[in-house]
Amino acid sequence: MTRLSVEMLAADKVEPITSAGHAQLGIAVLAGIAVIVLLITKFKLHAFLALTIGSLALGAFAGAPLDKAIASFTAGLGSTVAGVGVLIALGAILGKLLADSGGADQIVDTILARAGGRSMPWAMVLIASVIGLPLFFEVGVVLLIPVVLMVAKRGNYSLMRIGIPALAGLSVMHGLVPPHPGPLVAIDAVGANLGVTLALGVLVAVPTVVVAGPLFSKVAARWVDVPAPDRMMPERPSEKLERRPGFGATLATILLPVVLMLSKALVDIVVDDPEHTVQRVFDVVGSPLIALLAAVLVGIFTLGRPAGFGRERISRLVDNGLAPIAGILLIVGAGGGFKQTLIDCGVGQMVLDVSKDWSIPALLLAWLIAVAIRLATGSATVATISAAGLVAPLAADMSTAHTALLVLAVGAGSLFFSHVNDAGFWLVKEYFGLSVGQNVKTWSVMETIISVVAGGLVLLLSLVV
Repeated sequence: MTRLSVEMLAADKVEPITSAGHAQLGIAVLAGIAVIVLLITKFKLHAFLALTIGSLALGAFAGAPLDKAIASFTAGLGSTVAGVGVLIALGAILGKLLADSGGADQIVDTILARAGGRSMPWAMVLIASVIGLPLFFEVGVVLLIPVVLMVAKRGNYSLMRIGIPALAGLSVMHGLVPPHPGPLVAIDAVGANLGVTLALGVLVAVPTVVVAGPLFSKVAARWVDVPAPDRMMPERPSEKLERRPGFGATLATILLPVVLMLSKALVDIVVDDPEHTVQRVFDVVGSPLIALLAAVLVGIFTLGRPAGFGRERISRLVDNGLAPIAGILLIVGAGGGFKQTLIDCGVGQMVLDVSKDWSIPALLLAWLIAVAIRLATGSATVATISAAGLVAPLAADMSTAHTALLVLAVGAGSLFFSHVNDAGFWLVKEYFGLSVGQNVKTWSVMETIISVVAGGLVLLLSLVV
């Protein structure tokens, strides 16, 4: 949803599609979320279908005409995919280039060659944070698992001492730093400035990943002292390549979109004149679409060509990179539809009224809502999308910085306590060969630490920015 639509709603210029009171709307929201939770957890329905059905159920419980509920859902789906769909696609292509060209392995090997002993957990969190910028969480896990197992075995480290920092780096990037799908959708929903959100996200991410990664890994290694599992390690992508890109070129390619988007935010602050030539230039080159598109085009020459990829190989690589994100795009789109149905039913105004009555800080309310949905559905993305839709009207009177912090509060809450209804829980458990109890004491606690520390830092930042 655009900033304009949020402001219009806050100013009572948008007529809700139902005249239901707060009590009925509250019941409708709970019922709609309950339908989504049951369909995902009990009936194992795909999140796209669950969100679609849940949106229609929300409209029905709120007393909205079915045709208007459908129109709200489809409008929200379309605007969300239009806003972030291309960015997710470009991020997927860049991630595929990074993985298949051996660029990710080059970064890993270069950093590991300069690390050892007590610095190894810090090296792992650095590797995961850099690799995690353009990669989806699941892809990052699959890519880094061979490295984690190799380092743990050859260095005789506890698996948790090496694995937890890597997982923390990936998870923090996934929840707090665009261009990952969750933060992008939340930015779109509340009308936040992407550059400011990125800058504050990095500011929150650094201390969070230090606490949840290298520091917590010491405790996790005592709680669950296990070696790397004795099984064949997955093959690394670069093992089949004759050559691969250099460290400097790879790092520059990964950081290019981040630098461009941060530069735009900095110029906006320093110049602060929309008609100034410099600001107009950076408004273009620092826009997410151009920044990511530039990184992909540069990556073809800095990652693909040095790995020996010809035109046909790069074309196939792009196709292969786009195929797996179909489900993600549909989930994100349906989440946008659910968000728009919430807003059009008048739930946004209800949240505004309730937050005033309860005197709960908006950032804390956003974090709590995301936590509740995360615990219920197990999906960080669903929690981010749904919570952002609920709290979007709160952003209408916020400053640019506080709107960005609202996005980060939602992202932090969406990572709270991963458990058995989260696919990531089972992915980590199986790769590391842990029992359910061991995984709860390590992975689940780590996710909770990330959520609480990041949420606390967001609240602290709100006092000074």
